[in-house]
Amino acid sequence: MKSPDLFKRTAFKAYDIRGRVPDELNEDMAYRIGQAYAALLKPGKVAVGRDVRLSSASLAAALIKGLTDSGCDVVDIGLCGTEQVYFATFHLKLDGGIMITASHNPEDYNGMKLVREEAKPISGDSGLRDLEEMVVNSGTVFPPAVRRGTVVQADITEDYVRHLLSYINVAELRPLKLVVNAGNGCAGPVIDALAKYLPFEFVKVHHAPDGTFPNGIPNPILPENQEATAAVVRECGADAGIAWDGDFDRCFLFDEQGHFLEGYYIVGFLAQAFLERHPGAKIIHDPRLTWNTIDIVRQAGGTAIESKTGHAFIKERMRREDAVYGGEMSAHHYFKDFSYCDSGMIPWLIVLAAVCRQGKPLSALMQERINRYPVSGEINRKVDDPAHVMRQVEERFVSSDAKVSRIDGLSVEFADWRFNLRMSNTEPLLRLNAEAKGDLALLRRKTAELLAFIDSFSA
Repeated sequence: MKSPDLFKRTAFKAYDIRGRVPDELNEDMAYRIGQAYAALLKPGKVAVGRDVRLSSASLAAALIKGLTDSGCDVVDIGLCGTEQVYFATFHLKLDGGIMITASHNPEDYNGMKLVREEAKPISGDSGLRDLEEMVVNSGTVFPPAVRRGTVVQADITEDYVRHLLSYINVAELRPLKLVVNAGNGCAGPVIDALAKYLPFEFVKVHHAPDGTFPNGIPNPILPENQEATAAVVRECGADAGIAWDGDFDRCFLFDEQGHFLEGYYIVGFLAQAFLERHPGAKIIHDPRLTWNTIDIVRQAGGTAIESKTGHAFIKERMRREDAVYGGEMSAHHYFKDFSYCDSGMIPWLIVLAAVCRQGKPLSALMQERINRYPVSGEINRKVDDPAHVMRQVEERFVSSDAKVSRIDGLSVEFADWRFNLRMSNTEPLLRLNAEAKGDLALLRRKTAELLAFIDSFSA
Protein backbone atom coordinates (compact mmCIF):
# COMPACT_ATOMS: atom_id res chain seq x y z
CA MET A 1 0.00 0.00 0.00
CA LYS A 2 1.18 3.53 -0.75
CA SER A 3 2.41 5.67 2.10
CA PRO A 4 -0.25 8.24 3.07
CA ASP A 5 2.38 10.92 2.40
CA LEU A 6 1.99 10.12 -1.31
CA PHE A 7 -1.76 10.74 -1.30
CA LYS A 8 -2.75 14.05 -2.84
CA ARG A 9 -5.08 16.48 -1.11
CA THR A 10 -6.36 17.74 -4.45
CA ALA A 11 -9.11 15.12 -4.53
CA PHE A 12 -10.75 16.58 -1.42
CA LYS A 13 -13.20 19.26 -2.53
CA ALA A 14 -15.66 21.46 -0.64
CA TYR A 15 -18.52 18.95 -0.73
CA ASP A 16 -17.04 15.63 -1.82
CA ILE A 17 -13.98 13.71 -3.00
CA ARG A 18 -13.18 13.90 -6.70
CA GLY A 19 -10.02 13.42 -8.76
CA ARG A 20 -8.19 11.67 -11.56
CA VAL A 21 -7.70 7.93 -11.29
CA PRO A 22 -5.14 6.74 -10.27
CA ASP A 23 -3.08 9.92 -9.68
CA GLU A 24 -5.45 11.67 -7.26
CA LEU A 25 -7.72 8.79 -6.25
CA ASN A 26 -6.87 5.09 -6.23
CA GLU A 27 -7.62 1.83 -4.43
CA ASP A 28 -5.04 2.41 -1.67
CA MET A 29 -6.61 5.78 -0.95
CA ALA A 30 -10.14 4.33 -1.09
CA TYR A 31 -9.14 1.72 1.49
CA ARG A 32 -7.78 4.41 3.79
CA ILE A 33 -10.90 6.55 3.28
CA GLY A 34 -12.92 3.57 4.51
CA GLN A 35 -10.73 3.33 7.62
CA ALA A 36 -10.94 7.09 8.24
CA TYR A 37 -14.72 7.16 7.78
CA ALA A 38 -15.10 4.35 10.32
CA ALA A 39 -12.73 6.04 12.79
CA LEU A 40 -14.39 9.45 12.42
CA LEU A 41 -18.06 8.42 12.64
CA LYS A 42 -17.82 5.05 14.39
CA PRO A 43 -20.78 3.74 12.34
CA GLY A 44 -22.29 0.33 12.87
CA LYS A 45 -23.64 -0.16 9.34
CA VAL A 46 -23.04 1.83 6.13
CA ALA A 47 -24.51 1.73 2.60
CA VAL A 48 -22.08 1.68 -0.32
CA GLY A 49 -23.06 2.18 -3.95
CA ARG A 50 -21.21 2.89 -7.18
CA ASP A 51 -21.77 4.40 -10.59
CA VAL A 52 -20.97 2.90 -13.98
CA ARG A 53 -17.40 4.18 -14.37
CA LEU A 54 -14.81 1.54 -15.15
CA SER A 55 -12.85 2.33 -11.98
CA SER A 56 -15.88 2.34 -9.68
CA ALA A 57 -16.08 -1.40 -8.89
CA SER A 58 -12.45 -1.67 -7.75
CA LEU A 59 -12.65 1.57 -5.75
CA ALA A 60 -15.85 0.32 -4.08
CA ALA A 61 -14.20 -3.00 -3.22
CA ALA A 62 -11.22 -1.21 -1.63
CA LEU A 63 -13.50 1.17 0.28
CA ILE A 64 -15.61 -1.71 1.57
CA LYS A 65 -12.47 -3.55 2.72
CA GLY A 66 -11.34 -0.44 4.60
CA LEU A 67 -14.73 -0.20 6.30
CA THR A 68 -15.01 -3.89 7.21
CA ASP A 69 -11.38 -4.14 8.37
CA SER A 70 -12.34 -1.32 10.75
CA GLY A 71 -15.29 -3.28 12.14
CA CYS A 72 -18.05 -1.60 10.14
CA ASP A 73 -20.82 -3.66 8.51
CA VAL A 74 -21.62 -2.74 4.89
CA VAL A 75 -24.83 -2.88 2.88
CA ASP A 76 -23.59 -3.07 -0.71
CA ILE A 77 -26.34 -1.84 -3.05
CA GLY A 78 -24.17 -2.17 -6.17
CA LEU A 79 -24.66 -0.14 -9.36
CA CYS A 80 -26.94 2.80 -8.58
CA GLY A 81 -27.45 6.55 -8.57
CA THR A 82 -26.29 8.80 -5.74
CA GLU A 83 -29.83 9.27 -4.46
CA GLN A 84 -30.20 5.51 -4.01
CA VAL A 85 -27.38 5.62 -1.46
CA TYR A 86 -29.20 8.49 0.26
CA PHE A 87 -32.41 6.44 0.17
CA ALA A 88 -30.76 3.29 1.51
CA THR A 89 -29.20 5.29 4.35
CA PHE A 90 -32.42 6.85 5.63
CA HIS A 91 -34.85 4.09 4.62
CA LEU A 92 -32.84 1.29 6.22
CA LYS A 93 -31.91 3.55 9.16
CA LEU A 94 -28.19 3.05 8.60
CA ASP A 95 -25.40 5.05 10.19
CA GLY A 96 -24.10 6.46 6.92
CA GLY A 97 -23.57 5.98 3.22
CA ILE A 98 -20.86 6.41 0.58
CA MET A 99 -21.40 6.69 -3.18
CA ILE A 100 -18.55 6.08 -5.62
CA THR A 101 -19.14 8.55 -8.45
CA ALA A 102 -17.66 11.41 -10.43
CA SER A 103 -21.07 12.36 -11.84
CA HIS A 104 -20.43 14.46 -14.98
CA ASN A 105 -16.63 14.71 -14.74
CA PRO A 106 -14.40 13.24 -17.50
CA GLU A 107 -14.17 9.47 -17.72
CA ASP A 108 -10.70 9.26 -16.11
CA TYR A 109 -12.11 10.84 -12.92
CA ASN A 110 -13.88 9.26 -10.00
CA GLY A 111 -14.90 10.32 -6.53
CA MET A 112 -17.02 9.80 -3.43
CA LYS A 113 -20.04 11.47 -1.89
CA LEU A 114 -20.33 10.79 1.83
CA VAL A 115 -23.24 11.06 4.25
CA ARG A 116 -23.85 10.21 7.89
CA GLU A 117 -27.09 9.05 9.56
CA GLU A 118 -30.35 10.25 7.95
CA ALA A 119 -28.27 10.96 4.82
CA LYS A 120 -26.90 14.20 6.29
CA PRO A 121 -24.03 15.44 4.10
CA ILE A 122 -20.39 15.25 5.13
CA SER A 123 -18.70 18.31 3.61
CA GLY A 124 -15.79 20.63 4.29
CA ASP A 125 -17.22 22.14 7.45
CA SER A 126 -18.96 19.00 8.73
CA GLY A 127 -16.23 16.37 8.88
CA LEU A 128 -14.65 16.12 5.42
CA ARG A 129 -11.59 18.19 6.41
CA ASP A 130 -11.04 15.92 9.43
CA LEU A 131 -11.35 12.85 7.22
CA GLU A 132 -8.86 14.38 4.76
CA GLU A 133 -6.28 14.85 7.52
CA MET A 134 -6.70 11.24 8.62
CA VAL A 135 -6.24 9.96 5.08
CA VAL A 136 -3.23 11.99 3.96
CA ASN A 137 -1.35 12.23 7.29
CA SER A 138 1.15 9.39 7.69
CA GLY A 139 0.96 9.88 11.46
CA THR A 140 -2.62 8.62 11.52
CA VAL A 141 -2.71 5.06 12.83
CA PHE A 142 -6.01 3.22 12.70
CA PRO A 143 -6.32 0.75 15.59
CA PRO A 144 -7.27 -2.84 14.75
CA ALA A 145 -10.96 -3.65 15.00
CA VAL A 146 -12.31 -5.96 17.68
CA ARG A 147 -14.24 -7.76 14.91
CA ARG A 148 -14.24 -7.63 11.16
CA GLY A 149 -17.37 -6.14 9.61
CA THR A 150 -19.72 -8.06 7.35
CA VAL A 151 -20.90 -7.32 3.81
CA VAL A 152 -24.47 -7.89 2.65
CA GLN A 153 -25.61 -7.34 -0.94
CA ALA A 154 -29.01 -5.66 -1.02
CA ASP A 155 -31.43 -4.73 -3.79
CA ILE A 156 -33.43 -1.71 -2.62
CA THR A 157 -34.97 -0.99 -6.04
CA GLU A 158 -38.60 -1.86 -5.28
CA ASP A 159 -38.69 0.08 -2.02
CA TYR A 160 -37.03 3.03 -3.75
CA VAL A 161 -39.48 2.94 -6.68
CA ARG A 162 -42.44 2.82 -4.29
CA HIS A 163 -41.06 5.89 -2.56
CA LEU A 164 -40.70 7.75 -5.87
CA LEU A 165 -44.28 6.95 -6.82
CA SER A 166 -45.55 8.32 -3.49
CA TYR A 167 -45.01 11.87 -4.82
CA ILE A 168 -47.68 11.48 -7.50
CA ASN A 169 -51.15 10.02 -7.98
CA VAL A 170 -50.56 7.28 -10.53
CA ALA A 171 -54.33 6.98 -11.16
CA GLU A 172 -54.34 10.53 -12.59
CA LEU A 173 -51.70 9.79 -15.21
CA ARG A 174 -52.54 9.40 -18.88
CA PRO A 175 -50.49 7.97 -21.73
CA LEU A 176 -47.59 10.22 -22.71
CA LYS A 177 -44.65 9.64 -24.98
CA LEU A 178 -41.39 10.54 -23.24
CA VAL A 179 -37.84 10.63 -24.59
CA VAL A 180 -35.49 9.55 -21.81
CA ASN A 181 -31.72 9.98 -22.19
CA ALA A 182 -29.70 8.27 -19.46
CA GLY A 183 -26.41 9.22 -21.12
CA ASN A 184 -25.17 5.64 -20.60
CA GLY A 185 -25.11 6.42 -16.87
CA CYS A 186 -27.11 4.83 -14.07
CA ALA A 187 -30.61 6.21 -14.73
CA GLY A 188 -31.63 3.52 -17.24
CA PRO A 189 -32.31 0.68 -14.79
CA VAL A 190 -34.47 2.97 -12.63
CA ILE A 191 -36.55 4.02 -15.65
CA ASP A 192 -37.02 0.33 -16.46
CA ALA A 193 -38.13 -0.36 -12.87
CA LEU A 194 -40.59 2.58 -12.92
CA ALA A 195 -41.99 1.80 -16.37
CA LYS A 196 -44.22 -1.07 -15.28
CA TYR A 197 -46.15 1.28 -12.96
CA LEU A 198 -46.59 4.16 -15.42
CA PRO A 199 -48.79 4.52 -18.53
CA PHE A 200 -45.97 6.25 -20.42
CA GLU A 201 -44.24 5.18 -23.60
CA PHE A 202 -40.51 5.59 -23.11
CA VAL A 203 -38.30 6.30 -26.12
CA LYS A 204 -34.88 5.37 -24.77
CA VAL A 205 -31.70 7.18 -25.84
CA HIS A 206 -28.20 6.07 -24.71
CA HIS A 207 -30.05 3.91 -22.22
CA ALA A 208 -27.69 1.08 -21.29
CA PRO A 209 -25.15 1.76 -18.50
CA ASP A 210 -21.71 1.83 -20.15
CA GLY A 211 -18.61 3.07 -18.33
CA THR A 212 -16.80 3.76 -21.59
CA PHE A 213 -19.38 6.52 -22.26
CA PRO A 214 -19.55 5.87 -26.01
CA ASN A 215 -21.76 8.93 -26.52
CA GLY A 216 -19.72 11.27 -24.33
CA ILE A 217 -19.83 12.12 -20.64
CA PRO A 218 -23.46 12.76 -19.63
CA ASN A 219 -23.80 16.42 -18.65
CA PRO A 220 -27.01 17.77 -20.20
CA ILE A 221 -26.58 21.25 -18.78
CA LEU A 222 -23.99 21.87 -21.53
CA PRO A 223 -25.73 23.24 -24.65
CA GLU A 224 -23.70 20.99 -26.95
CA ASN A 225 -25.10 17.91 -25.18
CA GLN A 226 -28.77 18.90 -25.34
CA GLU A 227 -29.49 18.20 -29.00
CA ALA A 228 -29.12 14.42 -28.48
CA THR A 229 -32.38 14.57 -26.50
CA ALA A 230 -34.08 17.51 -28.22
CA ALA A 231 -33.76 16.05 -31.72
CA VAL A 232 -35.45 12.78 -30.72
CA VAL A 233 -38.28 14.69 -29.01
CA ARG A 234 -38.97 16.51 -32.27
CA GLU A 235 -38.51 13.46 -34.49
CA CYS A 236 -40.91 11.19 -32.61
CA GLY A 237 -43.45 13.82 -31.56
CA ALA A 238 -42.88 13.21 -27.86
CA ASP A 239 -44.71 15.05 -25.10
CA ALA A 240 -41.46 15.78 -23.27
CA GLY A 241 -37.81 14.84 -22.97
CA ILE A 242 -35.77 14.06 -19.87
CA ALA A 243 -31.98 13.75 -19.60
CA TRP A 244 -29.77 12.94 -16.63
CA ASP A 245 -26.15 13.26 -15.64
CA GLY A 246 -24.14 10.15 -14.83
CA ASP A 247 -25.29 9.55 -11.25
CA PHE A 248 -28.74 11.10 -12.02
CA ASP A 249 -28.83 13.45 -9.05
CA ARG A 250 -29.91 16.07 -11.61
CA CYS A 251 -32.56 15.81 -14.32
CA PHE A 252 -33.10 18.19 -17.23
CA LEU A 253 -36.41 18.69 -19.01
CA PHE A 254 -37.33 19.47 -22.61
CA ASP A 255 -40.79 20.52 -23.73
CA GLU A 256 -42.72 18.90 -26.60
CA GLN A 257 -40.99 21.22 -29.10
CA GLY A 258 -37.55 20.05 -27.96
CA HIS A 259 -36.80 23.30 -26.13
CA PHE A 260 -34.49 22.93 -23.13
CA LEU A 261 -36.15 24.20 -19.95
CA GLU A 262 -33.84 26.08 -17.59
CA GLY A 263 -33.70 24.48 -14.15
CA TYR A 264 -34.69 27.84 -12.66
CA TYR A 265 -38.24 27.55 -13.98
CA ILE A 266 -38.53 23.99 -12.69
CA VAL A 267 -37.70 25.29 -9.20
CA GLY A 268 -40.67 27.67 -9.35
CA PHE A 269 -42.92 24.95 -10.78
CA LEU A 270 -42.06 22.47 -8.04
CA ALA A 271 -42.35 25.14 -5.35
CA GLN A 272 -45.91 25.82 -6.47
CA ALA A 273 -46.73 22.10 -6.60
CA PHE A 274 -45.57 21.58 -3.01
CA LEU A 275 -47.33 24.67 -1.74
CA GLU A 276 -50.60 23.35 -3.17
CA ARG A 277 -50.12 20.29 -0.96
CA HIS A 278 -48.57 22.12 2.01
CA PRO A 279 -50.12 25.60 2.29
CA GLY A 280 -47.90 28.16 3.99
CA ALA A 281 -44.77 25.99 3.78
CA LYS A 282 -41.22 27.26 3.45
CA ILE A 283 -39.26 26.97 0.20
CA ILE A 284 -35.47 27.26 -0.02
CA HIS A 285 -33.80 28.63 -3.16
CA ASP A 286 -30.30 29.69 -4.21
CA PRO A 287 -29.25 33.32 -4.90
CA ARG A 288 -28.26 33.05 -8.56
CA LEU A 289 -31.75 33.54 -10.01
CA THR A 290 -34.55 34.43 -7.63
CA TRP A 291 -37.40 36.63 -8.89
CA ASN A 292 -39.54 33.94 -10.49
CA THR A 293 -39.28 31.66 -7.46
CA ILE A 294 -40.01 34.43 -4.95
CA ASP A 295 -42.99 35.61 -7.00
CA ILE A 296 -44.52 32.13 -7.26
CA VAL A 297 -43.96 31.30 -3.60
CA ARG A 298 -45.51 34.56 -2.39
CA GLN A 299 -48.52 34.16 -4.69
CA ALA A 300 -49.01 30.62 -3.36
CA GLY A 301 -48.88 31.79 0.25
CA GLY A 302 -45.51 30.28 1.12
CA THR A 303 -42.27 31.73 2.45
CA ALA A 304 -39.26 31.94 0.13
CA ILE A 305 -35.89 31.69 1.90
CA GLU A 306 -32.57 32.34 0.17
CA SER A 307 -29.61 30.07 0.93
CA LYS A 308 -26.02 29.93 -0.21
CA THR A 309 -25.53 27.70 -3.26
CA GLY A 310 -24.40 24.11 -2.64
CA HIS A 311 -26.09 20.94 -1.46
CA ALA A 312 -24.67 21.03 2.06
CA PHE A 313 -25.91 24.60 2.62
CA ILE A 314 -29.35 23.95 1.09
CA LYS A 315 -29.90 20.75 3.09
CA GLU A 316 -28.78 22.34 6.35
CA ARG A 317 -31.07 25.34 5.81
CA MET A 318 -34.01 23.11 4.88
CA ARG A 319 -33.64 21.13 8.11
CA ARG A 320 -33.32 24.30 10.16
CA GLU A 321 -36.41 25.87 8.59
CA ASP A 322 -38.35 22.61 8.21
CA ALA A 323 -38.79 23.51 4.54
CA VAL A 324 -40.82 21.16 2.36
CA TYR A 325 -38.79 21.74 -0.82
CA GLY A 326 -35.55 23.37 -1.93
CA GLY A 327 -34.26 24.02 -5.43
CA GLU A 328 -31.20 25.30 -7.25
CA MET A 329 -31.19 26.60 -10.81
CA SER A 330 -28.47 24.04 -11.57
CA ALA A 331 -31.22 21.33 -11.47
CA HIS A 332 -30.62 20.11 -7.94
CA HIS A 333 -33.98 19.60 -6.24
CA TYR A 334 -34.33 18.71 -2.54
CA PHE A 335 -37.31 17.16 -0.77
CA LYS A 336 -38.19 17.02 2.92
CA ASP A 337 -39.73 13.56 2.54
CA PHE A 338 -36.53 12.37 0.84
CA SER A 339 -34.62 13.19 4.04
CA TYR A 340 -33.96 16.68 2.63
CA CYS A 341 -31.79 15.11 -0.10
CA ASP A 342 -31.64 15.86 -3.81
CA SER A 343 -33.25 13.59 -6.38
CA GLY A 344 -33.15 13.50 -10.15
CA MET A 345 -36.19 11.21 -10.37
CA ILE A 346 -38.80 12.95 -8.21
CA PRO A 347 -38.86 16.24 -10.22
CA TRP A 348 -39.80 14.85 -13.61
CA LEU A 349 -42.49 12.62 -12.11
CA ILE A 350 -44.16 15.64 -10.48
CA VAL A 351 -43.87 17.78 -13.63
CA LEU A 352 -45.28 15.10 -15.94
CA ALA A 353 -48.07 14.32 -13.48
CA ALA A 354 -49.06 18.02 -13.77
CA VAL A 355 -49.05 17.76 -17.57
CA CYS A 356 -51.47 14.83 -17.27
CA ARG A 357 -53.66 16.48 -14.66
CA GLN A 358 -53.95 19.86 -16.36
CA GLY A 359 -54.23 18.53 -19.89
CA LYS A 360 -51.81 21.14 -21.24
CA PRO A 361 -48.52 20.67 -23.07
CA LEU A 362 -45.37 21.25 -21.04
CA SER A 363 -44.52 24.39 -23.03
CA ALA A 364 -47.85 25.95 -22.01
CA LEU A 365 -47.17 25.23 -18.34
CA MET A 366 -43.76 26.95 -18.51
CA GLN A 367 -43.93 29.69 -21.13
CA GLU A 368 -45.76 32.34 -19.11
CA ARG A 369 -43.06 32.26 -16.41
CA ILE A 370 -40.27 32.23 -19.02
CA ASN A 371 -41.76 35.35 -20.61
CA ARG A 372 -42.26 37.06 -17.26
CA TYR A 373 -38.70 36.47 -16.05
CA PRO A 374 -36.28 35.86 -18.96
CA VAL A 375 -32.78 34.72 -17.95
CA SER A 376 -29.31 34.67 -19.47
CA GLY A 377 -28.50 31.11 -18.53
CA GLU A 378 -25.25 30.56 -16.60
CA ILE A 379 -22.28 32.00 -18.51
CA ASN A 380 -18.70 31.15 -17.51
CA ARG A 381 -15.71 33.39 -18.13
CA LYS A 382 -12.06 32.52 -17.49
CA VAL A 383 -10.06 35.32 -15.87
CA ASP A 384 -6.58 35.53 -14.33
CA ASP A 385 -7.72 36.96 -10.99
CA PRO A 386 -11.43 36.29 -10.30
CA ALA A 387 -11.44 38.16 -6.97
CA HIS A 388 -10.00 41.28 -8.59
CA VAL A 389 -12.54 41.16 -11.41
CA MET A 390 -15.37 40.73 -8.89
CA ARG A 391 -14.24 43.91 -7.15
CA GLN A 392 -14.05 45.76 -10.46
CA VAL A 393 -17.54 44.62 -11.46
CA GLU A 394 -18.91 45.83 -8.14
CA GLU A 395 -17.21 49.21 -8.54
CA ARG A 396 -18.45 49.57 -12.12
CA PHE A 397 -22.05 48.32 -11.84
CA VAL A 398 -23.23 49.03 -8.29
CA SER A 399 -24.99 52.39 -8.12
CA SER A 400 -27.00 54.14 -5.43
CA ASP A 401 -30.27 52.65 -6.69
CA ALA A 402 -28.95 49.07 -6.54
CA LYS A 403 -29.72 46.51 -3.84
CA VAL A 404 -26.64 44.39 -3.06
CA SER A 405 -26.39 40.95 -1.43
CA ARG A 406 -23.31 38.85 -0.73
CA ILE A 407 -24.99 35.64 0.46
CA ASP A 408 -23.20 33.88 -2.38
CA GLY A 409 -20.91 35.87 -4.62
CA LEU A 410 -22.22 39.29 -5.64
CA SER A 411 -25.94 39.78 -6.28
CA VAL A 412 -26.97 43.19 -7.62
CA GLU A 413 -30.63 44.06 -8.04
CA PHE A 414 -32.19 46.99 -9.88
CA ALA A 415 -35.87 47.78 -10.47
CA ASP A 416 -36.17 45.76 -13.68
CA TRP A 417 -33.07 43.53 -13.90
CA ARG A 418 -30.56 41.83 -11.63
CA PHE A 419 -27.44 39.69 -11.81
CA ASN A 420 -25.37 37.33 -9.69
CA LEU A 421 -21.64 36.84 -10.19
CA ARG A 422 -19.79 34.06 -8.39
CA MET A 423 -16.30 32.62 -8.37
CA SER A 424 -15.83 28.93 -9.10
CA ASN A 425 -14.53 26.88 -6.16
CA THR A 426 -12.17 24.85 -8.34
CA GLU A 427 -11.25 26.87 -11.44
CA PRO A 428 -10.23 30.48 -12.35
CA LEU A 429 -13.76 31.12 -13.55
CA LEU A 430 -16.50 33.64 -12.95
CA ARG A 431 -20.10 32.44 -13.32
CA LEU A 432 -22.69 35.01 -14.39
CA ASN A 433 -26.47 34.76 -14.20
CA ALA A 434 -28.78 37.63 -15.11
CA GLU A 435 -32.56 38.02 -15.25
CA ALA A 436 -35.07 40.73 -16.09
CA LYS A 437 -38.71 41.52 -15.50
CA GLY A 438 -40.42 40.74 -18.79
CA ASP A 439 -37.87 42.61 -20.95
CA LEU A 440 -35.76 40.26 -23.06
CA ALA A 441 -34.08 43.12 -24.94
CA LEU A 442 -32.97 44.73 -21.66
CA LEU A 443 -31.67 41.39 -20.40
CA ARG A 444 -29.60 40.85 -23.54
CA ARG A 445 -28.24 44.39 -23.47
CA LYS A 446 -27.21 44.26 -19.81
CA THR A 447 -25.76 40.76 -20.12
CA ALA A 448 -23.65 41.86 -23.11
CA GLU A 449 -22.48 44.92 -21.15
CA LEU A 450 -21.43 42.79 -18.17
CA LEU A 451 -19.65 40.24 -20.35
CA ALA A 452 -17.78 42.90 -22.31
CA PHE A 453 -16.50 44.37 -19.06
CA ILE A 454 -15.49 40.95 -17.66
CA ASP A 455 -13.86 39.96 -20.95
CA SER A 456 -11.57 42.98 -20.72
CA PHE A 457 -9.88 41.06 -17.87
CA SER A 458 -10.00 37.64 -19.55
CA ALA A 459 -7.08 35.24 -19.29
